[in-house]
Amino acid sequence: MQVAAIAIVGSAQFGSRREEIGELASQPLVSERTIEDLGSGESEVGLGIDAYVEIGRHEVVMRAVEDLGCARWTHPAGRRAQKRRLIHALITISRNRSEHWQNSCVPPAERARLKRFRVGSTALMQYDIPAWVPDAIFYQIFPDRFARSGRVPQPSNLEPWDADPTPHGYKGGDLLGVIDHLDYLASLGINAIYFNPIFQSAANHRYHTHDYFQVDPLLGGNAAFEAMMGACRDRGIRVVLDGVFNHASRGFFQFNDLLENGQQSPWRDWFKIHDWPLKAYDESEPARFNAWWGLHALPQLNTDNPEVREFLMQVGEYWLAKGVDGWRLDVPEEIQTEGFWEEFRSRTRAVNPESYIVGEIWKPAPDWVNEGSRFDGVMNYPFGEYVLRFVAGERINLAITDPASYDLSHPHDAGGYSDSIDFLQRVYSRQATLANLNLFGSHDTPRLLEAVGGDRESVVLATVLQMTFPGAPSIYYGDEIGMRGAHDPGSRGGFPWDRRDSWDEDLLTIFSELIALRKQEKVLRTGEYRRLAPGEGEYETWLYVMERRLADDGVVVAVNAGDDESSTMFAYHQEDSELIWGQGSIATTDGTTTVTVPGRAAAIWNIRS
Repeated sequence: MQVAAIAIVGSAQFGSRREEIGELASQPLVSERTIEDLGSGESEVGLGIDAYVEIGRHEVVMRAVEDLGCARWTHPAGRRAQKRRLIHALITISRNRSEHWQNSCVPPAERARLKRFRVGSTALMQYDIPAWVPDAIFYQIFPDRFARSGRVPQPSNLEPWDADPTPHGYKGGDLLGVIDHLDYLASLGINAIYFNPIFQSAANHRYHTHDYFQVDPLLGGNAAFEAMMGACRDRGIRVVLDGVFNHASRGFFQFNDLLENGQQSPWRDWFKIHDWPLKAYDESEPARFNAWWGLHALPQLNTDNPEVREFLMQVGEYWLAKGVDGWRLDVPEEIQTEGFWEEFRSRTRAVNPESYIVGEIWKPAPDWVNEGSRFDGVMNYPFGEYVLRFVAGERINLAITDPASYDLSHPHDAGGYSDSIDFLQRVYSRQATLANLNLFGSHDTPRLLEAVGGDRESVVLATVLQMTFPGAPSIYYGDEIGMRGAHDPGSRGGFPWDRRDSWDEDLLTIFSELIALRKQEKVLRTGEYRRLAPGEGEYETWLYVMERRLADDGVVVAVNAGDDESSTMFAYHQEDSELIWGQGSIATTDGTTTVTVPGRAAAIWNIRS
């Protein structure tokens, strides 16, 4: 079924619009069966329309009742929208939940109100995401471990660069070192960098913020930041910073004043205090103040206090005014202050209307993104889980991955993977899907190659799926050359610039090819997603096939996670195809297409239909 829901309403009687309704059946988003179904139903006033439709596995009943030019819409949960005056409006909501306004004469005020109705748990609302995000290829940099320039004054007690990382040791990476290797990133195809925190801190990861307005001196300070921003702009590389606004640190000036002056501190209400004296350094006793996860080193900021809230809003605005392109927000669910993130979005967008806001939420989080009032997207860890369960399966080293916050313990076959991806397509709006940050690893997980038990083929297959899926792919620094490392701190090692012989050059080439392909084929960045095989309810197969479609441009992607060659057949029409990456064959006879892919391999075709 091509249409998820349809309602036709207007000031004219429905009976007089039968011919118009019939003509609409030829439009690609409207199926004949849906039009036929519109003829039934009774209403309290005039002729009603009941369209019983399906979105994935969720059914919704939409009733449009003619009532002197007004309409009432309901769904099974019983939620009733207010009556809205509609003038000759046709609204179709396609399976991917995008909205298509077919009649521009709908008054703007009515149109804005219409965009807020819900189907099931998914808000069907149009809003803007930054235009550049679907085209972005992100690279995550952990600043202390990426590159050391030798031009930033450093203290003597640093860890050797190539030594195993430790929880508290510094290696001395800096932002001038980032500048030195921007050409490497540009040659890889990177056009956006997400930095772990860069502000002054007493932790190598810098999530313990001392000063939100100063870049850490070990990174080169604000001067190095300005130089780096200029170098990134020269190469067309966007910069997204890590915003840690739920908690600060014991070294944060306002909290340090609290430790010095106790109840007399003017900053007392910036934190939530339980008792006096505070026990910030005595971990044998409760801290006596709200701390993130009870960690004494991380006092939570009292965002219910208007002074704190204003301070954090100004931090967000300040760095955007300095030229950064967005914020990755650390543990945003922890901030429960009503309207906080809505205000943050409004104020930061006022500084830079194209700024990107992405939240660190580990589970599916449609409520945080679908209405466009808080975030553009989230860190799409579920996507990474589903991909790795499929391409790596039992190769996953659970002893390595279990300490992380994601779950890789249940292998997927192609059917299970397809179902999981269909679930993500259902719960996220079109805009959120394009703005989600799709990743496999980060500073909070084992490295990709480590997680899949050292199986290089799993990394390749995962990267094929990542670079062909809607949303912004993100590579954790060094994964493209096969860096190894278990959970924190193991995944935070120094990038081996001086040990080129340790790089997996073939893997680097594959990353470069797939990134280049994504940048070359617009359909891979903004095209619609469609599952081709296996069909719904088909399991115990390892060959997955999907299509990306943008008008007449089509790309078919097939991934065989099994050990043996596999073939699948499905109804699909294509006049011609060109293999543009990988190994495999595709052929169509009498409307049935057969795809064959060798074991542990993938193929990508350009399709002409």
